[in-house]
Amino acid sequence: MDNQLPLKTAEEKAIEDWLPVSSVRKSKWWYSAFHNVTAMVGAGVLGLPYALSQLGWGPGVTMLAISWIITLFTLWQMVEMHEMVPGKRFDRYHELGQHAFGEKLGLWIVVPQQLLVQVSTCIVYMVTGGKSLKKFHDIVCPPPRCQDIRLTYFILIFASVHFVISHLPNFHSLAIISFSAAVMSLSYSTIAWVTSLFKGQIPNVSYVPRGSTAAGKTFNFLNALGDVAFAYAGHNVVLEIQATIPSTPDKPSKKPMWKGVVLAYFVVALCYFPVAICGYYAYGNEIEDNVLITLQKPSWLVAAANMFVVIHVIGSYQVYAMPVFDSLESVLVKSLRFKPSNKLRFVTRMLYVAVTMLIGMAIPFFGGLMGFFGGFALAPTSFYLPCIIWLILYKPKRFSLSWIINWILIVFGVLLMLLSPIGGLRSIILSAKSYKVFS
Repeated sequence: MDNQLPLKTAEEKAIEDWLPVSSVRKSKWWYSAFHNVTAMVGAGVLGLPYALSQLGWGPGVTMLAISWIITLFTLWQMVEMHEMVPGKRFDRYHELGQHAFGEKLGLWIVVPQQLLVQVSTCIVYMVTGGKSLKKFHDIVCPPPRCQDIRLTYFILIFASVHFVISHLPNFHSLAIISFSAAVMSLSYSTIAWVTSLFKGQIPNVSYVPRGSTAAGKTFNFLNALGDVAFAYAGHNVVLEIQATIPSTPDKPSKKPMWKGVVLAYFVVALCYFPVAICGYYAYGNEIEDNVLITLQKPSWLVAAANMFVVIHVIGSYQVYAMPVFDSLESVLVKSLRFKPSNKLRFVTRMLYVAVTMLIGMAIPFFGGLMGFFGGFALAPTSFYLPCIIWLILYKPKRFSLSWIINWILIVFGVLLMLLSPIGGLRSIILSAKSYKVFS
């Protein structure tokens, strides 16, 4: 079953063996678990208490729970559809889209959305890594003992790591980095909610949804929907992760993959719900858009948590960047007829890291970026595109339970995509008014 395209030429086979996603199929089920944890838990979890401060207790917890259930369901759909055609594997999201919508239309529907998700997530992780490094520096060496350093330079420091490790050839080679990142995500999430819980409520804590006017509260509400959507972004790399698992007719990859996904979603729940609830409980609507920026004491523990975040988003960046590398290298080799080589790979990946770094420096507005990209980019690929593909390929009977559930999720996802970017864009505009890249 691993020879998914039986009529491939020797040249096509050599290219597939060179590309990052399809070059190695040796992963075990636990690789699926920590790759999915690394992909899912990241910048999103740090913004969940802030999202609750914009939504309020009832809508906030409800949206968090509903999103967890919906995205677990749509992730199951993706895993099931990976090998729905006997003898063929859909190793990339766009390959599944092409099977559902047609060769050309599938590319136009899926590729722009998936690339937007992956690139925007890498940009947000550039900002997250830079902010966490700055927070660590400010705690360990505060003014006036040390000079204040602008966020821009910390983003540059964070990016310098990726200029090196982005040259790892494929997903399989990311195993140790991804495992370390998954452990770090659980560690800093635990620090965030335990520290918030032990600190208790700040004086005069308020749980009135953030905003001074009705319009402001509405825009904040919409931005928060995008924040929550951003937290559930793993679908954009799930087929690429599953592609690394070996498969035979007797032992299809969907079984170990789903086993890893279930464990990953259990870890996601352990991270998301305590952080969101305890962070909001302790600080109310005074919480920052990154909960670790709000925490102050014990200083050594907060400093450690921020370094854990840095290690985690190093792995998360790479998990999201690898499919982008695969897409770029596929176009260069298959369409533009460049020869597969380490030199081509070196130049392509260096340029990609540089572009995401520069954009992160230009618009390092964590909360606004998550709200905007969460709705505009992540909602389609995580909340409703799998449902549309499922309806097209499996054709469930009209008004059957499967048909009803998928249509409800499609409507929900479309509304999320249309509404939440409005709040995120407003937040970015307001933040940009007082921001300068270099002082």
